Formats: sequence, C-alpha cells, structure tokens
Amino acid sequence: MPTPLHNETLASPGSAGILAASAAVRTPHLARKLRLHDYFALAFGTMIGTGWLVLMDDWLGRGGPAGAALGFILGGIILLPVGYVYGQWVLRLPDAAGEAAYTAQVFPPIVSYFTGWIMLLAYFIVCPWEAIALGKIAAYIFPQLDSIKVYRVAGQPVFLLRLVLGVALTIFLTTINYRGIRQSANFQKGMTSIVLLIFVALIGISAVRGAPANFQPVFRATPLVSILLTLQIVPYFLTGFESVPKYAEEANPDLRGKTYMTAIAMALGVGVFFYAFSVIAVAYIAPWPSLLGKRFATAIAFEHGLGVHWPVQLILVMALFGLFQCFNGNFAAATRMVFAFGRNGCIPAPLAHVHPRFQTPSNAILIVGAATLVAVFLGDALLVPVTEVGSAAAAFGWLASCVSLLIVASRPFHTGSAGLPGATQSVAIGFQPARPAKLQIIATLGATAALALVLMKFLPIAPGHFTTAEYIALAVWLLLGAILRVRRPS
Repeated sequence: MPTPLHNETLASPGSAGILAASAAVRTPHLARKLRLHDYFALAFGTMIGTGWLVLMDDWLGRGGPAGAALGFILGGIILLPVGYVYGQWVLRLPDAAGEAAYTAQVFPPIVSYFTGWIMLLAYFIVCPWEAIALGKIAAYIFPQLDSIKVYRVAGQPVFLLRLVLGVALTIFLTTINYRGIRQSANFQKGMTSIVLLIFVALIGISAVRGAPANFQPVFRATPLVSILLTLQIVPYFLTGFESVPKYAEEANPDLRGKTYMTAIAMALGVGVFFYAFSVIAVAYIAPWPSLLGKRFATAIAFEHGLGVHWPVQLILVMALFGLFQCFNGNFAAATRMVFAFGRNGCIPAPLAHVHPRFQTPSNAILIVGAATLVAVFLGDALLVPVTEVGSAAAAFGWLASCVSLLIVASRPFHTGSAGLPGATQSVAIGFQPARPAKLQIIATLGATAALALVLMKFLPIAPGHFTTAEYIALAVWLLLGAILRVRRPS
C-alpha cells in the first residue's frame, strides 16, 4: 500500500489511517466550498494572463500563424494524458501538496520534497511577473507613469509609479485570498467571464474584418521547426490545469469525484482554444510580419486592421482582467503548496496555520504575498530567467506525477488514507479506480510527453535551451529549498 509522508518519516501502512485521523483532529480544515465552475475558473485563470498581448510578436516570430497555432494545439493534445493522470491522482489522493504528495507514495522523502519545491516555483514566479506587467500595460495607456525612474536592475530602469501599482495589486489580492476561498473564487469567476466575453468579441471582429492574405506566409520557417519552436513555450502558458488538485481539500462536501477530471479537461481545452485562436485572429486581421518586434502586437494588429483606436482600449482592458485572474490563480495555488509543506513539517509548521474565521491558510498567504512584494522590486530583467525556469519546472512536475502513477498503478488499490497529514479525505466521493493496464498506458504517454518537454529545455542541441542565467536561477531556488529543509524542525 502507498505510504504517506509525515514529517519526512514514512509511516507503516497500518498506521496511515491513525496518523491522518489524528492530524485531522489537531488541524482546522480549510473551508470546503468549491464547485465545478470554481475549479474551472481557478485553473483557466492560472493559465491565461497577458502573454497573448505582450508576447504575440514572439509567438508569431517563432512559428508564424500556422506554426504557433498548431504548436499550441499539439501541445494541448500531448498534455491530455498528463491531465488524465492528474485527474486520477486527485481522485485517489485529494491533497493540497499535489506533486509532493503523489511522489511521496513511491519515492524517498527528499525526492518528493524537491519535486513539490520545484513545482512551487512554477506558480510563485508568475505572481511578481504579473504585478510588474500591470505597470507595463498601465504605462502604455498612461505614459506619465514612466516619469519617475528610481533605480536600475541589470541595466533596466524601474519606475516608481509602476512599482506602486504592482505593490497595490499584490496587497489587494493577498487580502482577498486571506479573507476566504469563496471571495477568491468569486473574483476569479468574474475576471474569467469578462476575459472570455471580450475574447469572443475579438474573434468575431477578426473574422468579419480580416483577410486571408494577411495570413501569408503561414509558417515562419519550415513547418516542423516552426511548430517545435512554439511547442517549447507551451508548458509555461498551459501551466494551470494541474492546479485543480491544489484545492482538492476545499471541495464542497457533496462534490462528485468526476468533477475534478471535468474541470481539468475544460481548463486545458478552453486554454488551448484561447491561445490558438488568439494567434489566428491577430494574423488574420493584419499582416503578421509587420507585427514582429512590436510591443503589444495584438492591440496594434486590431488598430491597423480596423483603422480606429477603440479596439486597443478594449484589448488592454481584457489584458488587465486576464492579468488579475492569472495573478490570483497562481497566487492561490502557491499558497496551498506552502500550506501543505508546513503541514507535513518540511518547512516551519506555522505556515500550516488555518485562520479560525476565514478558514484559509492565512500564514502561507501572507508569506507568499510578502515574497511577491520583494520580487516586484527586482524588476522584470531579473525575473525573465526565473520565468524560463518556471516553464521547465511545470514540465518536471508533470513528469514526476506521471511516473508516480505509473508505479502506483501496478499495486493493488486501497481505500485507506494515503495522503499527507491533514488531508480532508482519503479518496474522492464516488471514486472508482481505472483499470491498471489503462492507467499504465496513459501514464506512460504522459511521462513521455513531459520528459520531451523537459529535455527541450536542458539539451544544448535544442533551440531555446537553458542559458547560464536560467541555470543560476534554478540553482538559487534549489539552494533556498535545501536551506529550508535542513533548518526544519526535527
């Protein structure tokens, strides 16, 4: 039977239920209020930020309209087995620790710890990135925000008023999350609804006012190279569907097990559709080669295609809402992982504190908020290599989860608690384990896809592989994790 991780000590199978039950008595539970629409909004919002606006020229430069769109679609198809694996894991093991809990079933404690620690980076680094992006977008609308330069980081200026906006947004979202998962989920649903409504409107405008001639040439280079160059960045932009398990302990008590799988599939499918059709809409409404090297290429394309300025304002509004939802989704996921680490004793236990009134991981929320504020002052020049590491970190977490399920699938299934201390229940309501052979096939496909995505970042022969800056950022993050693990209470 899979064994739980408890203060870095593997418990015997017979004691697993006792350990989890006693921990549940001692530790207040998180609020259990989330339903399908909440899970979809949290996962979809974690994926969709401002990349479709600020990086559209890079996407088109990598693959051209067909190469970029096919790269996202192919990436989504490749990730379907990974999504299925996460759906199976959350049914078997509803635990906020996510990847750390899954790998703890088959690997030594140090492996599960660093798997979770690396995955935490994929969520956390998005928070300061989006806080900084707010200033960039706002400065495009109001150039006066760039009037006061306070210092430089790596040669790039940092502006005071941009900093104020980023700090204010961080404090605002920290407050929302502190006061309850229901407030956070409602905020997320509002942002997601607005983003999708404006997205549909833009697709319609492009279809009516665009021209097929703008789409030429359909590929930037050869079809294969164009698709592969886009496929490299897919893990970063589709990271989010696997965040559903991070809120598994906050599900409404009558939520059926299949809801998790549905939310993951919806988030992944809608996310792929969003990115692919964003590329198509931009390239269809204006000649895409003219957009290369342009800041906010998406807005410029619609302005040129329509000959009026109001679409720019509409797109920037949509970008702001996308930024809010992406920041909030990644912030919430990161706090749940910090909470789970504190609960199992890998990092200081006070980080597992649950607020008695709001039923949120209040200390974890405060520490992630504080860390985000510190990172905001570093500027985007230093955050760029860390963001690249976050893309590889997500793919590594997917790989670890798939390999763990591949091993677990060969074992007899038990319904006893196998999670980390404090998890609300051992298996989801109505869970029926899939056939072992089916699980092994799908987990193998998922592991193969995730391994390929990881290797694309680490192999020197792969275009777009890690540079020295990315390796340094990864080493610093791992060193920080090692320090926290060594200094944990015995």
